[in-house]
Amino acid sequence: MAKVTIPFDGKPLRFQVPDANLIEVLSPARSRPLIRLGKEIEKALDNPIGQKPLQDWVRPTDRVILISDDNTRLTPADRIIPPMLDRLNAAGVADENISCIMALGTHRYMCREELIAKVGPGVLERIRVFNHEWRDPAALVDLGVSRHGTPLLINRAVVEADVVIGLGAIVPHHIPGFSGSSKIIQPGVSGAGTTAQTHILSCESGGDSFLGIHDNPVRSDMDDIADRVGMSTIFNVVLDSDGRVCGLFFGEMRASYRQGIELARRIYGVPYCETPDIVLANSHPCNLDFWQSHKSLYPAQRMIKKGGSIICCTPAPEGVSPVHTELLSFTSWSSAKIKEAYHAGELKNGVACALAIAWAMVREKAEIITVSEGISPEEKEALGHIHAPDIGSALKIAFDHQGTAARLTVLTHAPDMLPIHTPAR
Repeated sequence: MAKVTIPFDGKPLRFQVPDANLIEVLSPARSRPLIRLGKEIEKALDNPIGQKPLQDWVRPTDRVILISDDNTRLTPADRIIPPMLDRLNAAGVADENISCIMALGTHRYMCREELIAKVGPGVLERIRVFNHEWRDPAALVDLGVSRHGTPLLINRAVVEADVVIGLGAIVPHHIPGFSGSSKIIQPGVSGAGTTAQTHILSCESGGDSFLGIHDNPVRSDMDDIADRVGMSTIFNVVLDSDGRVCGLFFGEMRASYRQGIELARRIYGVPYCETPDIVLANSHPCNLDFWQSHKSLYPAQRMIKKGGSIICCTPAPEGVSPVHTELLSFTSWSSAKIKEAYHAGELKNGVACALAIAWAMVREKAEIITVSEGISPEEKEALGHIHAPDIGSALKIAFDHQGTAARLTVLTHAPDMLPIHTPAR
């Protein structure tokens, strides 16, 4: 028997699989984290990619807004923001003219304790730090439509700023190909209608998803939206599977992003040669709720044989979604039925519809067996998933359905993985 260990709910979870059934256990590549992170951040700020240093072009009268990803991401904003503030001060910009907004997209609002954990108490004392209030129409500005026809509702504070700088992390992502860069604007600080349009666009590509595909219509739309609000500068990181920083990319938005993607591919790209009958996809590090942990499905979808079994393992202490609570009324529908109901105006929440379509597209390729204490058996049924109380039970269900000779691949950090098919020679 092969002994397998995955990180689950903050501790190792061990189980066994017959040697004859296990193809391989895949994880992001081992990488060398930056040893002196503080000095490396200073170095990146001193040597921007395709751009002059901040203090050479920001004006003392500028209103500056930093856009940070939220507590569902591991970007070390608490380490990046203080030295950035120092350089803005050196350019003559006072702290009272600098703010930091949490790019929630349509996630729940962060509490004060979460804001402190994200940016650090010192930053919270120096500048205004606040949530993107995507539910409040008064907090949004209508900028018309993008070149792709997406309606543009963007946070007012971002639109009114003179200097906009995005902070985030670059990992493979099923909607824009990779996270990071302009994704901090859309969906980060956009209205729900804007986010719905780009998410629906990702579901109408004709393939399984845009995971790992940089040049795609969604990324093009996001870049255009970022241009419209004047975000020309980003500070993005690439992390390893333990959340340690392996690369820093600061400077002009597109040039910095291109360099970051190269490192992200090396870390998160995992070659495989055999198409599995069963994929066990662990949701770490996206564990908060299924709205986050669903990212584990798309690498599995990319690999699995048609008609196979995907075992989704996630703690999901906040359930399916504390925000989009209505989606369970239609998540078991087919992708075609959800699309039809949304375009007919019968379903109103476009963001929830887009994700429900993506989830349905996975189910239409392979059944999903879910192991999660945070998601009840009834909620799993509403998702169209098969309930399993533990991994052992899930494996039994999968082998019962796929046969005793079925072949299994384990993805230890599925949301952050990019399977790359490499046929055996």
